[in-house]
Amino acid sequence: MELLTALGLAVPAGLNAYIPLLAIALAQRFEWLALKEPFDVMGEWWMIAVIGVLLVIEIVADKVPAVDHINDIIQTFIRPAAGGVVAVAVAGSATDVSPWLLVLAGVLLAGGVHAAKATTRPAVNVTTAGFGAPVVSAAEDVGAVILSAAAIVAPILVAFLAAGLAYSFWRLWQRKKRTGSIVAEL
Repeated sequence: MELLTALGLAVPAGLNAYIPLLAIALAQRFEWLALKEPFDVMGEWWMIAVIGVLLVIEIVADKVPAVDHINDIIQTFIRPAAGGVVAVAVAGSATDVSPWLLVLAGVLLAGGVHAAKATTRPAVNVTTAGFGAPVVSAAEDVGAVILSAAAIVAPILVAFLAAGLAYSFWRLWQRKKRTGSIVAEL
C-alpha cells in the first residue's frame, strides 16, 4: 500500500507540485503518515509554511494567461522533482524497492502528467482568448487535491483515479487532433 500511496502522490505533482508536498507535510504533522529521515522535516510548521507560500504563488500564476505558460516552463523542472521526492519520501524504507527506482518512477509519472498539461494548456488559452485558463487550472488543482487525498486515505483508489485522469487527457488530445480545438470538450 505504501507503494501505491507513493506513486499515487507522484501523479498530482505533475499538475501542481505543491499540493502533494503539502499533503504529505500535513499528513506527517498530524501523524497520518510516518516519513523517515530526512523527509520527516516536512511535517515541521516552518516547512508547511514554505510549501504553503509556494502553493499560493503556483495557484495564482497558473490562473493568469501567458503567465501560466511561463510558470509551466519553470515547473518543467519542479513538478517532476516533486514527484520523485513524494514517491521516495512516502515509500521510503517501507518497501523493498530501491529508493532510486522510486525517485525515477515519481519523476516519470509527474513528468508525464506535466507534459500532458503543458501541451494542452496553450490550446485552451488560444481557443478561449485566455478565459479558459483559470477554469482549467482550478479543475487541475481540484484534481490534484482529490488524487493526493485518495493516495493517502485510500491508495487503491489511486489506480482508478489515475486511469480516469489519463483517459481525460487522451480524450482532450484526440478531440484537439480532430477539431483543432479543446474548447469543445470543456
